[in-house]
Amino acid sequence: MKFGIDRLLADPALRRDLRGRRVALCAHPASVTGNLVHAMDALAILDDIDLTAAFGPQHGIKGDKQDNMVETPDEIDPVHRVPVYSLYGEVRRPTPAMMDSFDVILVDLQDLGCRIYTFITTLLYILEEAARCGKSVWVLDRPNPAGRPIEGLTLRPGYESFVGAGPLPMRHGLTLGELGHWFITHFGLELDYRVIAMEGYDPKAAPGFGWPPERLWINPSPNAPNLNMARAYAGTVMLEGATLSEGRGTTRPLELFGAPDINARSVIAQMQRLAPQWLEGCALRETWFEPTFHKHVGQLCHGVHIHAEGAFYDHHAFRPWRLQALGFKAIRALFPDYALWRGEDFAYEYTEGHLAIDVINGGPELRQWVDDEGAEPGDLDALSRPDEAAWADARAPHLLY
Repeated sequence: MKFGIDRLLADPALRRDLRGRRVALCAHPASVTGNLVHAMDALAILDDIDLTAAFGPQHGIKGDKQDNMVETPDEIDPVHRVPVYSLYGEVRRPTPAMMDSFDVILVDLQDLGCRIYTFITTLLYILEEAARCGKSVWVLDRPNPAGRPIEGLTLRPGYESFVGAGPLPMRHGLTLGELGHWFITHFGLELDYRVIAMEGYDPKAAPGFGWPPERLWINPSPNAPNLNMARAYAGTVMLEGATLSEGRGTTRPLELFGAPDINARSVIAQMQRLAPQWLEGCALRETWFEPTFHKHVGQLCHGVHIHAEGAFYDHHAFRPWRLQALGFKAIRALFPDYALWRGEDFAYEYTEGHLAIDVINGGPELRQWVDDEGAEPGDLDALSRPDEAAWADARAPHLLY
């Protein structure tokens, strides 16, 4: 199969409308060809491409910014001598001066299929500015490694942020190219938008169910090291709004959760008692870890490792958002007074006025469900299932594969 970048490079006919136009690239470390050549290098050597600028999303075009909320400065690319503008630095959306550096921007970003992953917000901001400035946007499409499943609550009005680009569920099941079509329809944008679609891609095929096994996984961001993380992320990302460690500062970030003052064995047992149906499609393993940075740095944590991989993985049964919600609920049941949520003094992604857990979930309902002693798993299903069904209908016209 071929990703969008591979097709664009292989077929001069696809590049015909780029001739005589200034071309920019929005990319990160995973923006590579099937031969592991970075898109910037591959495009720069083509005679029919005039590469005039590049853009980097959160963590930078090099992917060198390890932690969240660490900004990247603009720079000049040392090899190709073009300006590299940061869209996670002094600005989040491209300025008029940045937009003036190109006629067409190629967006080649590996996404994780989760509303919270900021690359989709960067795409929206590029689309909005391109519509204002009369520029063209082409997405060089890549797989959604989480596949087609939908899960989670729809973002509520008033909770829009850099990690909440619009009324999407947590796990949206679209590729970046498909999502661009939805953004344009939903927000009523008018611009020249094209998707260089993948060839031979089947998001419903085993064993990858969204990720083709013949392609290597390259970290799109520093803490996205493997496919297991990509599958679990729609749930484990909620830990960024909790006092529990999500495994940052370990070699398996966003695949586990824990803290020095919980008993993970008891938590797993409580999760199994509360909603065993939400634990299907994966295996939970008791683990110990000591973060080298971030939350609970230098402290021995007792934790739960989520394994959505190997023989344990059932693509259609795995529900990471519900699983992590259940982890929170188990801790609340076992330790009613546990300080589970990060406070209002922590402005997650610079968003003030809401708790971080509510910014992440796009509303307060999940936190309220966890904290309500009488709330049961069926109550969260009752909240989320209508949103999930509505999204399935809303996204259907935009599916390309």
